Amino acid sequence: MEILVEKKVSFEDYLKYDNEDNKYELFEGELNLMTPPTGFHALIINRLTKLIEEEINRLNLDWYGLQGIGIRTGIRRSRLPDLTIINQPQLKEILKISAVLETPPLLVIEIVSPESEIRDYRYKRSEYSAMGIPEYWIVDPNRETMTILQLQEGMYEQISVLDTGQISSRVFPEIQIKPENLFNL
Repeated sequence: MEILVEKKVSFEDYLKYDNEDNKYELFEGELNLMTPPTGFHALIINRLTKLIEEEINRLNLDWYGLQGIGIRTGIRRSRLPDLTIINQPQLKEILKISAVLETPPLLVIEIVSPESEIRDYRYKRSEYSAMGIPEYWIVDPNRETMTILQLQEGMYEQISVLDTGQISSRVFPEIQIKPENLFNL
């Protein structure tokens, strides 16, 4: 009887992996296929991107809200957040190489889908805090909530859950996000 053992993928191999049709995260050396987002998921990302870009422009910051860039969260781990806020030096680091950050971005945002709930609420929370990402937003369309987590002494503390439109963000202290602007069609 022949037993097939899947080869673990190194982080370096992951950076070179070329598959234009699919996106993968790397978790413990295994490529995990990311399912395409629903239209509603994409709409929420679009709305958040616009709100954040308006705030970045209002504050005249050299920051960027980018989709599709990865974050190395371990020796054989890399995540693909829905939206990542980075500064200009970080952008320069990845301009001509695979867009995977190895330094903590300012903020990551994940939109929860049914198959990503445990990953977004549990695994990414621990990986992002271990990496030192100052703030992590979890947007959950099924619950119509947005949870703001802020790094305090190496662990995330839940600061606020969006239900009234007022959030508490260190990265964007004056931003106003109303639930109906995110979750209503």
